[in-house]
Amino acid sequence: QVQLVESGGGLVQPGGSLRLSCTVSGFTLDYVAVGWFRQAPGKGREGISCISTGDIITYYTDSLKGRFTASRENAKNTVYLQMNSLKPEDTAIYYCATSDVLGPFCSTANTPESDYTYWGQGTQVTVSS
Repeated sequence: QVQLVESGGGLVQPGGSLRLSCTVSGFTLDYVAVGWFRQAPGKGREGISCISTGDIITYYTDSLKGRFTASRENAKNTVYLQMNSLKPEDTAIYYCATSDVLGPFCSTANTPESDYTYWGQGTQVTVSS
């Protein structure tokens, strides 16, 4: 059974940083890509980025490139999302996801979330002073 569990969210002041973790079970992380998404209050889910098994990062939202960076630690079956220079508009529930169809590759679709099969429960990030 595939499970993804996010952690690391919380309340942070504008300009601060957080590192989210996504621990995967049921798949060996060596063989799957993992995507990061977020959903702000009252808005639809937005793709952030994806990291493939070859550590190639695909950004679904160019505006976040430079502030948000994905990485992976296969030995811990965990993927990370480092978020720097956080802004109030980054407040959202953050999700990680993977796919039994894409396997080691990241989706390059215009609506990438439709390509991901398995989702975590999400972790809340609130950016506020």
